[in-house]
Amino acid sequence: MRRAETFDPQRIAALVHPLSGDHTDFDDLIADAAQKPYVLLGEATHGTHEFYRARAEITKRLIREHGFCAVAVEGDFPDAHRIDRYIRGEEHGTAVDALGGFKRFPAWMWRNADVLDFIGWLRSFNDMLPARSRAGFFGLDLYSLHGSIQAVIDYLERVDPEAAYRARSRYSCFDRFGRDAEEYAYSAVPDSCKEEALQQLLEMQRRSFEDASAFYAEQNARVVACAEEYYRTMLDREVSSWNLRDRFMFETLERLAAFLERKHEARAKIVVWAHNSHVGDARATSLGGGRELNIGQLVRQAHPASCRLIGFTTASGTVTAANHWHEQPERKIVRVPLPGSWEALFHETGVANFYIRLDRAAAAYPPMRGRLLERAIGVVYRPASEFYSHYFEARMAEQFDAVFHYDRTRAVEPLDRTAQWEAGEVVETFPTGL
Repeated sequence: MRRAETFDPQRIAALVHPLSGDHTDFDDLIADAAQKPYVLLGEATHGTHEFYRARAEITKRLIREHGFCAVAVEGDFPDAHRIDRYIRGEEHGTAVDALGGFKRFPAWMWRNADVLDFIGWLRSFNDMLPARSRAGFFGLDLYSLHGSIQAVIDYLERVDPEAAYRARSRYSCFDRFGRDAEEYAYSAVPDSCKEEALQQLLEMQRRSFEDASAFYAEQNARVVACAEEYYRTMLDREVSSWNLRDRFMFETLERLAAFLERKHEARAKIVVWAHNSHVGDARATSLGGGRELNIGQLVRQAHPASCRLIGFTTASGTVTAANHWHEQPERKIVRVPLPGSWEALFHETGVANFYIRLDRAAAAYPPMRGRLLERAIGVVYRPASEFYSHYFEARMAEQFDAVFHYDRTRAVEPLDRTAQWEAGEVVETFPTGL
């Protein structure tokens, strides 16, 4: 690992574009990415307001000014479809109602004030367009085992009751494991429901899919088959459930692009919202060295001249995260970054918020091609074991095309606030006690 003292923070400061908070902050990125069909926007945490806000503003401009037609997020397909129906004017109610599908942990990832504002904007923007030209909102993830089962059955009950009966019979295999999909990982014997899920997917694929509803139904059947495999293998050390999940998200993105191209009769241009660990090219990180791949890597390999991978970092502030999986979210303090990390280096530039094109920066200052630690905070944040739980090594200039750094950030605001979140975390004063 290249040590932080080999870098000159002031040299880096001269290479960045300071962010002023006005509409020009994103001009350089928009100009660079406007004609790239895949623009992947990351986040260093799943709970930082500045990341959500910046991604929303960038996405608005790409949709409004350059014809991007969809947002694809690190979220479940059926839950995101409810948002999609709302922003297209196909479902009544409010923007809060449209977010109602996101009920399971971590609900705050999408049920938050920034996403609420964004989908409100999408609805208003779409209302000015003909139905065929409206932007969409889609989920890429595979956690929605039971939600996708119900979506398949609901669709078939409308169009083919006999097929719905067959689907219900096949999917009843999952009933004995209860409604908690993760219980499948602990209880399922090898291949216990694999055959039934695959049979249903094959039947859906044999049907004629000429409209959007049919495409969504087939995608939900695909989610069930892949979720079954994911949960069945997540405890198997010989199988990378991470790779299975990211490959699925990439394949969903590709299928979505093909569907939108048929629908719009033009090249689909899609913005992706996901964590840095999914968006940045895994080959440039210690995660990739462990044979893990991700969406960013797969998109770059498939479309090397047609994508942009954009990272987001922060040094300190607060974040919405839980102590453990399935626990309530808290407003937690983001600890000062470790020495020898990109976050610490960016803090030392003295520029509070900035954008940096990494190809230009590395050409002007070769040490930028080096490797440092990088922090990743997901839906769980464990400061006590931060080095082991939240850091990996990365060659950032190869991982991303560009990075936005917001030095001090604040927690995203959940729609479902709890007293625990409102109270926030007590400032840690150990070891001085001051």
